Amino acid sequence: MQTSLHGIAEAARQHKRKRFRSLYSCFNKVLLEQSYSELNKNAAAGVDGMTYKEYGKDLERNLLDLEERLKRKAYHAKLVKRVFIPKANGGRRPLGIPAFEDKIVQNLARRILELLFEPLFLDCSYAYRPDRSARQAVLALQDEIRHKYSWVVEADIKSFFDTIDHEQLIEMIKTRVDDEAFIRLIRKWLNAGVLNGDGTVSPTCGGTPQGGVISPILANIYLHFVLDRWFEGDVKKKSEGEAHMVRYADDFVAAFRYHREAASFLRRLPGRLAKFSLKLAPDKTRKLMFNRFRRLESGTFSFLGFEFRRIVTRKKGYDTVGVRTDSKRMRRIVREFKEWSKAHRHKRIAWIMGMVKAKLRGVRSYFGVQGNSACLRKLNDIFKKTLYRWLNRRSQRKSYAWPDFARIWTMYNVSSLSRLNNQGFQLSFLPFLN
Repeated sequence: MQTSLHGIAEAARQHKRKRFRSLYSCFNKVLLEQSYSELNKNAAAGVDGMTYKEYGKDLERNLLDLEERLKRKAYHAKLVKRVFIPKANGGRRPLGIPAFEDKIVQNLARRILELLFEPLFLDCSYAYRPDRSARQAVLALQDEIRHKYSWVVEADIKSFFDTIDHEQLIEMIKTRVDDEAFIRLIRKWLNAGVLNGDGTVSPTCGGTPQGGVISPILANIYLHFVLDRWFEGDVKKKSEGEAHMVRYADDFVAAFRYHREAASFLRRLPGRLAKFSLKLAPDKTRKLMFNRFRRLESGTFSFLGFEFRRIVTRKKGYDTVGVRTDSKRMRRIVREFKEWSKAHRHKRIAWIMGMVKAKLRGVRSYFGVQGNSACLRKLNDIFKKTLYRWLNRRSQRKSYAWPDFARIWTMYNVSSLSRLNNQGFQLSFLPFLN
């Protein structure tokens, strides 16, 4: 980390109410080059068509030119390219891909905002933060709600990234930033406009595009003020019993000891979100009993691809919280593997087996938690049978008998369960999960 960023980080940790000036001076060639090196080399190109490799062919001159335009305040954000990816419910999720130079500058701005706000973020927040992951959020929630809590509210914010209020977001950023040039950069990206697939341009009056380099930290800042601080400073303090929340981006679960406090939270939540132009997703928001003394009456809920339920351990009869892969996520994983097998069945068997092994390893790394071995074995068997069927459809003649295919599966060691680590992985790095 360059000295200037190191100084910002130290001051931000020591002075949590301090507002920082002269942040714009950090947009120099040295830090821009570091920002460039951190970008995804295989990311899709934006409206400019520029890729990591192409930009790097004349990196020195490109970065000097970018630095000069930033110093003269002549830098302008380009339109964001709109693309769609399929959602699990059959819909489509809009993504926004910034132009390549915008990615470089956004990534540096992201680093600065992260240094300023990370000391303020609360323990309940797990998304898009250093050394935190979705898997850690799942395990933390499982550990926390084993005892003390009898009621759970699971909630999701409707179209969160598309409905963030720009002016309120800027005011939140200003609690740590006292640099108008830096604020103007943020405004440029928020108001850049969107280039649609049909060539039309849509203005951006609100929201921050999913897919933008800076969007995750902006989302965390917004929800820190909207939800996290409110829960810790208001909801939790006013609760007579224990109350706890775990949030991953706009997906969160709150647990309470008493029903009246869970009901009060669910009743107040829409009003709290409405103050910041946000709404709950009704189909993903509900309250349920989760009482260890009334296990048979308790419901189940899903969070980040896992189903949480009350169980009794087989050996000692202890009441605990069991987690397993959610049935919807299981179906999605299987469906996408079928599509992958169909598309790649004609490739070399060594390449196919290597890819299948990598995909299973990714699934096991995330879903490999205590009590979920049955789901993992089931997925392994489904993968094996699915691939067998599609390999035998490569031609009119059957390619493999089952014993021969089983030997190949064993030869490539596909079924071996490597030692699962506990540090967790972001969802976006795992096959089938994002």
